[in-house]
Amino acid sequence: MFKNKKLIMFVVLLVSFLLLSCQKGSDDGKNKDGSTTIKFWTFNEFHPPLYEVMAEKWNNKYPDRKIKLESSVLPFEEMHSKLGIALTSGKGVPDLVDIEIKRYANFLRGKPNLLPLNDIIEPELDNVVKSRLDIYSKDGQYYGIDFHVGATVMFYNKEVTDKAGIDLDKIITWEDYAEAGKIILEKTGIPLFAVESRDVFTIEPMLVQRGTDVVDPNTAMINVDSKEMLEATTFIQDMLNEGTAVVTPGGNVHAEDFYGFMGGGGAASLMMPLWYMGRFTDYMPDLKKKIVIKPMPIWDENSAKSAGLGGTGTSVTKYATDPELAKDFLAYAKLSEEGNIEIWRQLGFDPIRTSVWTSDVVQEKNKFTDYFINNPFSDVLVKIGSDFPSGYSLEKFPDVIIKLQTEVLFQIFVEMKDPKTVLEKVQSQLEIELN
Repeated sequence: MFKNKKLIMFVVLLVSFLLLSCQKGSDDGKNKDGSTTIKFWTFNEFHPPLYEVMAEKWNNKYPDRKIKLESSVLPFEEMHSKLGIALTSGKGVPDLVDIEIKRYANFLRGKPNLLPLNDIIEPELDNVVKSRLDIYSKDGQYYGIDFHVGATVMFYNKEVTDKAGIDLDKIITWEDYAEAGKIILEKTGIPLFAVESRDVFTIEPMLVQRGTDVVDPNTAMINVDSKEMLEATTFIQDMLNEGTAVVTPGGNVHAEDFYGFMGGGGAASLMMPLWYMGRFTDYMPDLKKKIVIKPMPIWDENSAKSAGLGGTGTSVTKYATDPELAKDFLAYAKLSEEGNIEIWRQLGFDPIRTSVWTSDVVQEKNKFTDYFINNPFSDVLVKIGSDFPSGYSLEKFPDVIIKLQTEVLFQIFVEMKDPKTVLEKVQSQLEIELN
């Protein structure tokens, strides 16, 4: 009997050891073929194919460090919420994750559960648009890498502007733009400016190009009632009153109603980052070879010629099974020449590595060069240069942006309330809520 008990105990210990060994192997992410599993979360269904292309290239280039990429695409809110819970608990955390810029500051609060990426970013700083890395930094540490510059430009319906006799190259300032709007409305009956009332892609670049934002980039304080914000909202409201601007159907430029409106010639121009090109090609086919891309107007000689807008910071979590491998693969996918070329080819984005802008790759025939009248790189991006200020992922930024999306812009651009009154009231509210 005693011997049987000893035998049973031995079997139990052996099984426990084997289970622990199996678990350890799983935690290490190692597979039978020697590859390492990298779990990747994103909210965008278009991102995994890029990483899959880069994983195949990586495995061919580094056969002794092969990876097996496991991608999960979750709904936007669900993914960011689930990520927050996972990082707090340390359970079920991915190795790599896409975090949208308007949510990124939430993951930098306190001590981030993301790994600093300085060792892979700093060697490349001279080769990329630095502002698109600064937006995912805190206390001198970089935590995320973007897909694109997000250079804000103006997309003009040249069929409409030609009919009105407008020389687009003479639209340099916002004042020029407003005057052109009056002529276009008189000659064609079509408003020039499509304005968002439920998102910030209209108002944000007008602030960022002047070195400011709704959260001050220098003081990190709420800055909704700034002089620049008042001037921008008043300018837009004036154009709305004149009929030279129109609020986008659906409230934003990603609404199905807006695609039909813009695609049908409802407005003569749209200001958005270059990554919006894919929306034109995929959702507004009737505008093919009617859209020309030009720099956004400036306020004065001190204004930047563009503003980096939108973004997704891809990060390595501190729970990554093989942090060095995850970081090296991320660097290859989003910082290398090969990676940035594929970002253009696969996604149609303006990559952060500036050498790609003048390469033969961007002259290759594809759906974007087929659709637009001019080339976004040689005709626009190269001429703008590296002048792409971007907002920062400051702690209060997500809450302030939500306030703009849900209340402020609608009150000013739809209900046509006095901008100064609205902005001062919201400034006071946010200071109480967030300070």
